[in-house]
Amino acid sequence: MSEAEQIPASASEAAASAVLDALNATDSNGTEALNATAKFVASPEGTALAYGSLVFMALLPIFFGALRSVTCSKSKELGENDYDSGFRNAADMPETITSRDAARFPIIASCTLFGLYLFFKVFSQEYINLLLSVYFFVLGVLALSHTMSPLMSRVFPASFPNKQYQLLFTQGSGESKEEIVNYEFDTKNLVCLLISSVVGVWYLLKKHWIANNLFGLAFALNGVELLHLNNVSTGCILLGGLFIYDVFWVFGTNVMVTVAKSFEAPIKLVFPQDLLEKGLEASNFAMLGLGDIVIPGIFIALLLRFDVSLNKNSRTYFYSSFLAYIFGLGLTIFVMHTFKHAQPALLYLVPACVGFPVIIALFKGELTEMFRYEESSEETKEEATESEKKDQ
Repeated sequence: MSEAEQIPASASEAAASAVLDALNATDSNGTEALNATAKFVASPEGTALAYGSLVFMALLPIFFGALRSVTCSKSKELGENDYDSGFRNAADMPETITSRDAARFPIIASCTLFGLYLFFKVFSQEYINLLLSVYFFVLGVLALSHTMSPLMSRVFPASFPNKQYQLLFTQGSGESKEEIVNYEFDTKNLVCLLISSVVGVWYLLKKHWIANNLFGLAFALNGVELLHLNNVSTGCILLGGLFIYDVFWVFGTNVMVTVAKSFEAPIKLVFPQDLLEKGLEASNFAMLGLGDIVIPGIFIALLLRFDVSLNKNSRTYFYSSFLAYIFGLGLTIFVMHTFKHAQPALLYLVPACVGFPVIIALFKGELTEMFRYEESSEETKEEATESEKKDQ
């Protein structure tokens, strides 16, 4: 990630991409911007616009990703792969994070972060970022296509000739035949892929902040939608571990900030503070790492699924955690702006997003029910099967 001005230091993203954990840092020291050579002092209006836009963009993937995670979870329970996204592939199904994954994730993230720090110290930053740009171009195109697919399904008329396709690679023959790749798609998916590719080429050639944000929003929404915590306890373990991780690597060392300055990839949301002065060619950015969105976002999405499981036509825990996220992010910005120093956002977001719903559950007498709520995963299913066999 690159250095930017004025927004919180971040944590890590979730299990799907370990690289993302290490690079979701945000540096804010009020000095240099991404590609500015002189000091820039943002106007109050420009600062307010940048902060407000980043908060708004952060809320979008959390809100819509949480809603899509409910549909995704229901489809998983039914054993279906098609859940209103237009994609019908195992790769588009949710990945469940267990307590074991949550406990070891901060350690893996720390090793990844320090490894990248050493990597940038040894090898040329220019060539590393070139390889990373190509890598994230591919991921970004696929993520944006997946994000756009439900919208395209509604935009295209019913009379649109939507043909089905399948990309299948197998290995061996007869009974030993194994599927390596089995990807199903249709004409609408191809249109989404084409549009996303145009955005990807734009990003590769110009590294424009709007293209960066389109990819960043797609990554964040997909993360919230497809990364599922299996229960509230697992969420507390994950957020607690990354809380310590974030504070240590930001306040304890300069590793995260150094990597953030060196790393260029669409794994953050940026907004120019000099937009009012320079328009779309502005170059002094405020920045928010995707980890500050996805990590709390998957916990908020879990609480929405818990609300649905209660069958009370109420979204108390979802809205309370959502408002807590807004409060925590606002507090991060306030402290950063007051002290003019990089802040680990999870230092404020984790207590807010966990504390508010727990307090409400305590007052409503549903705390035990909240912590008993469990989402099935392949691992837990296997453990249950083994337990049944032993009982028999």
